[in-house]
Amino acid sequence: MLDPSSSEEESDELLEEERRDVLVAAGGGSPRSLPPAPRDSRGREAGAARAASPSPSVLSEGREEQERLQREEREKRLRLQLYVFIARCIAHPFNAKQPTDMARRQQKLNKQQLQVLKERFQAFLNGETQIVADEAFCNAVRSYYEVFLKSDRVARMVHSGGCSASDFRDVFKKNIEKRVRSLPEIDGLSKETVLSSWLAKYDAIYRGEEDFCKQPNRMALSAVSELILSKEQLYEMFQQILGIKKLEHQLIYNACQLDNGDEQAAQIRRELDGRLQLAEQMARERKFPKFVTKEMENMYIEELRSSVNLLMANLESLPVSKGGPEFKLQKLKRSQNSAFLDIGDENEVQLSKSDVVLSFTLEIVIMEVQGLKSVAPNRIVYCTMEVEGGEKLQTDQAEASRPQWGTQGDFTTTHPRPVVKVKLFTESTGVLALEDKELGRVVLYPTSNSPKSPDLHKMIVPKNSQDSDLKIKLAVRMDKPPHMKHCGYLYALGQKVWKRWKKRYFVLVQVSQYTFAMCSYREKKSEPQELMQLEGYTVDYTAPHTGLQGGRMFFNAVKEGDTVIFASDDEQDRILWVQAMYRATGQSYKPVPASQAQKMNLKGGNANTDISPLYTDRGQKHGMDEFISANPCKFDHASLFRLLQRQTLDHRLNDSYSCLGWFSPGQVFVLDEYCARYGVRGCHRHLCYLDELIEYSENGSVIDPTLLHYSFAFCASHVHGNRPDGIGTVSVEEKERFEEIKDRLSSLLENQISHFRYCFPFGRPEGALKATLSLLERVLMKDIATPIPAEEVKKVVRKCLEKAALINYTRLTEYAKIEETMNQATPARKLEEVLHLAELCIEVLQQNEEHHSEAFAWWPELLAEHAEKFLSLYSVDMDSALEAQPQDSWDSFPLFQLLNNALRNDTLLCNGKFHKHLQEIFVPMVVRYIDLMESSIAQSIHRGLEQESWQPVNNGSATSEDLFWKLDALQMFVFDLHWPEPEFAHHLEQRLKLMATDMIEACVKRTRIAFELKLQKTNKSTDLRIPSCLCTMFNVLVDAKKQTAKLCILDGGQEFASQWQQYHSKIDDLIEETVKEIISLLVSKVVSVLEGVLSKLSRYDEGTFFSSLVSFTVKAAAKYVDVPKPGMDLADTYIMFVRQNQDILREKINEEMYIEKLFDKTYRDFRLQGVMEGTLNSKTYDTVHSRLTVEEATVSVTDAGGLQGITMKDSDEEEG
Repeated sequence: MLDPSSSEEESDELLEEERRDVLVAAGGGSPRSLPPAPRDSRGREAGAARAASPSPSVLSEGREEQERLQREEREKRLRLQLYVFIARCIAHPFNAKQPTDMARRQQKLNKQQLQVLKERFQAFLNGETQIVADEAFCNAVRSYYEVFLKSDRVARMVHSGGCSASDFRDVFKKNIEKRVRSLPEIDGLSKETVLSSWLAKYDAIYRGEEDFCKQPNRMALSAVSELILSKEQLYEMFQQILGIKKLEHQLIYNACQLDNGDEQAAQIRRELDGRLQLAEQMARERKFPKFVTKEMENMYIEELRSSVNLLMANLESLPVSKGGPEFKLQKLKRSQNSAFLDIGDENEVQLSKSDVVLSFTLEIVIMEVQGLKSVAPNRIVYCTMEVEGGEKLQTDQAEASRPQWGTQGDFTTTHPRPVVKVKLFTESTGVLALEDKELGRVVLYPTSNSPKSPDLHKMIVPKNSQDSDLKIKLAVRMDKPPHMKHCGYLYALGQKVWKRWKKRYFVLVQVSQYTFAMCSYREKKSEPQELMQLEGYTVDYTAPHTGLQGGRMFFNAVKEGDTVIFASDDEQDRILWVQAMYRATGQSYKPVPASQAQKMNLKGGNANTDISPLYTDRGQKHGMDEFISANPCKFDHASLFRLLQRQTLDHRLNDSYSCLGWFSPGQVFVLDEYCARYGVRGCHRHLCYLDELIEYSENGSVIDPTLLHYSFAFCASHVHGNRPDGIGTVSVEEKERFEEIKDRLSSLLENQISHFRYCFPFGRPEGALKATLSLLERVLMKDIATPIPAEEVKKVVRKCLEKAALINYTRLTEYAKIEETMNQATPARKLEEVLHLAELCIEVLQQNEEHHSEAFAWWPELLAEHAEKFLSLYSVDMDSALEAQPQDSWDSFPLFQLLNNALRNDTLLCNGKFHKHLQEIFVPMVVRYIDLMESSIAQSIHRGLEQESWQPVNNGSATSEDLFWKLDALQMFVFDLHWPEPEFAHHLEQRLKLMATDMIEACVKRTRIAFELKLQKTNKSTDLRIPSCLCTMFNVLVDAKKQTAKLCILDGGQEFASQWQQYHSKIDDLIEETVKEIISLLVSKVVSVLEGVLSKLSRYDEGTFFSSLVSFTVKAAAKYVDVPKPGMDLADTYIMFVRQNQDILREKINEEMYIEKLFDKTYRDFRLQGVMEGTLNSKTYDTVHSRLTVEEATVSVTDAGGLQGITMKDSDEEEG
């Protein structure tokens, strides 16, 4: 390659050195600051600034403003330069593609949307919407609203940009899945249907009347950033990222010729050659970065060479064109150290003439013929067209009066200089004519540069033809194949080829991305006559050569041992040829025509030119030439990339997607392309990425730990020499930065685990906490290959969870404002606050179990220890509040029930440290409460029965009802405690059962005594009516028997059950014996009444004096009035006595079985009503029965009217 020494190059080198100093300073500065400005990149501006300096006093006041302006100017210039490199990566990528397998990110929610969402759910709960829902769904929405939507942790996550609508829906879905599973089964309605219905209603509430998540018809750039972006969209994105104005982009676009693929490929080739030269220079001068070992220096050079060769191979593999199969892509071998091929070198692969065969498409359109006079107007004429060496086509027929067609013929040829023949014919009318008559022809020699518009061409006519002015209007369009970069006529003279100065038709052909050839063609030839492979040549403008005739504008191509001189007929053609060959040679020196160089040296450089391709003039005119012409090989791309990645990440985290630190596909594509093209080391890239992600995470942004894990694993494998692609070089700076980032990352992860409830609220982002724990284990590893012992990881996690317990409880007390209340509140208020705090603590533990237990599935005991630590902090406040309670105050039992119900269902916390502490506090209270209740119940029995009025109350008396209610309430209270310790729980149950047995026994005995006393006070006549109090006492005994089955039966083992059964049978036997005694007493009372009645009836027996007297009196009185029979009124009274007492017993005694037993003992049939069975079988009954039978027979015989013929049997039947 030539090494020119022009003044322009020297000024460019100075400019590049200054810019490189700037960027080197950027690499050593603060990561959040841009490098200082160069000392004097523009001398006139600096001088003007010094001339306009104010006085010292004013200078001291405006120094900060001046420094700010200078800093902004430096940042602006640096971003413009960076955007030039980015634009080139976008314009012509050859290493990376936009990934299509990245996870699609959801739209993030902002604070305004969260507030709208809260209002919509509140409106639904208030019944202000038209959504129909059942009570179960309303309860689920209310829980979701109160627990999730109103949570300050969710608000913070939304503020940090880590929450999406999908997260909100997933939390609701998990919530309702638990609720729906707990619902009873409904025939014909599956739970999946219920879930789908509830989710549809949730979506309806979420959307409301208008969906704020709905995007407008034309989506903004941020809304389509998750898609595969076009180049224009990528340009627009990085304009926003780097703060580039649209006008600046347009100037850069035109000046860099970003739409010209040839120019971009040439730029890449120049960059890669420059990188190879820098590697060779570094190897010669032995100036290497500081590596961890000396042996890595040579390895570093090999890495540079192999990376450049890989890029060359990637560029070489790109298709040169989209041409047909006739174009042959020649794969050339490249040596590791050489970037060029020389056609004269025998050891290198050379192009053959068949390698540069081109394929052209021609379109010939025949419009009309003018000046046709030699044939009659009604004659038929037509045209034929052909490309010499190919097929012939014919137009439609037309009349000679209107020879117009508009017919197009398409041809394919491999001749760069084809010959096109068009002929005009008329049909022959002669009988013997074999061919049609030719009226004229035209021969054309089109090229790819020929005009494409229709034009009139004079036709060659036969001799003696009348059509002397015959013309044909046609258009010939010959396309330019993509791999033909330029063509035209040039004069040429070389030492190896084109050894004679003459005008030839040249075509610049691109065979592959690195192989170009200058070929000269003759007419009707598909292969070039001569060709020159351009690799290794340097093209430049030259002065005219006076000894050569032909051509006015000269330029040459120079290579060691060869010089080829070219000349064109005008300046514009020369410029186009030099630009095309400059891109093809890949040279670093950019040729500038002498006239343009003179104009650039003029003041202001505002001279205009009519040459349209000179975009560089326009770029320079607007101050862009400095950035366009900068040599990328002289920049510190590591520092530039750090700035680019930081700005891209900042833009990404502020767009409308919940990205969690992941770049969009388009951003990944551009960053990958930049790193590959400009040699940014992968470890440096990921170290910078980790540094930025950690900083954002420390400032409250939500970053995906999986992303951190990916970058950390890459850096760790690089630093520890365990890369998948083999051992690579590791610089001391990379190792030191890795250790620093490792420490920062370890601290960050431990802090996140300690704040897991707030960093990952409600388990969002999904799986993030589990990924954080996995990353912590990776960070704690000393190297990539040696796994860390599980106990060490467990130790670190345990320490984090201990901190988490303190953090969670501290924030919980701050939320509940417990500290202010506990210091000055009354005991009742303290207990109320501690009870509320217990509810919050249980809610926290339940949320930890629901949302975070899966992440700690490796160490479930650690989460239990965390809960114990958390509860131990709560126990301090709980103990303080309980100590402040007055003695024998039982208001604290709800606190025990609340905590115990939560702990006893947790297998890890049940009978744990806090649970046992809770039991130790409440054991004395429970025992004391039962003791007092036992004494209170005993006293209430004593006082109640002494003052008992025995009025019926429900199933017994007031005292019995109170007793049984208290016993049942006491047992239910102890049962509801669900005492977790089995032995003490069994002891409590046994004691309560024994107490109930004793209390019921005392009640039964006292009731029996009261019954007997009350029964003794009643009279023995037929006026006796059983008092209701006796029925109430009987009901008390009946109810006591029922209550014993509930209050006195104890569940236990078989051995204990048999012992308890013996004890329990005693109270049953006691009640049964007491009931029997009461029935016996009641029957005895009725029998005594019967005996009195029988004694009165005995007065009317036959044979007694009183019986005869009464009979005479009745007979005498019966002559005048109706006189009742002797003893009948007494019998009626007794019968009424029995019947009414039966009704009383049936009405007021609750147990039918005992009524039947009572009646069974009282009588057997109606005739013997009130007579006991023992009495009926006695001698007295037999005597009475015989006497009554004899008397009945006597009366029937002696006096038929005595009883009016009614016997005892008839009387019985009548009564019956």
